[in-house]
Amino acid sequence: MESDKIEKLLEKYFEATATLAEEEALRTYFSQPIVAAHLEQYIPMFRYVVKAKEERFTRQVPLPRNHGMSRRYYRWVSVAAVVVMVFGIYFGNRYQEQKEAEYAYNQTKKALDLLAENLSRGTEKVAYLKEFEATKQKIYNNN
Repeated sequence: MESDKIEKLLEKYFEATATLAEEEALRTYFSQPIVAAHLEQYIPMFRYVVKAKEERFTRQVPLPRNHGMSRRYYRWVSVAAVVVMVFGIYFGNRYQEQKEAEYAYNQTKKALDLLAENLSRGTEKVAYLKEFEATKQKIYNNN
């Protein structure tokens, strides 16, 4: 009966549907000295899993010694990036303001040119009126 239960758990284990508790039951079963003869082929696998779980890395990992230099380098690079960004914002705003001023100047110039054109037409009409007035005065003076 126990063998059937273990076989079902093994099937679930290999299909990757076993729960952690079921996996633990398999590890416990295969760590016992007496295992069913037809399941003995799985003993090395589960004993390896138990052994691998207990392994720990104990060696020291050497760290690079020039941390101070790289920190200073990153600090200066970040300061330089901030300075470049501030200059970009300042000169970008000046450039934008200059473009807006040029646009306003061009629009004002167009409006004043249009006004001057209309005024010159008006002065031409006034010149005709002066000519008309001079002619009228000649006619009245002759009569």
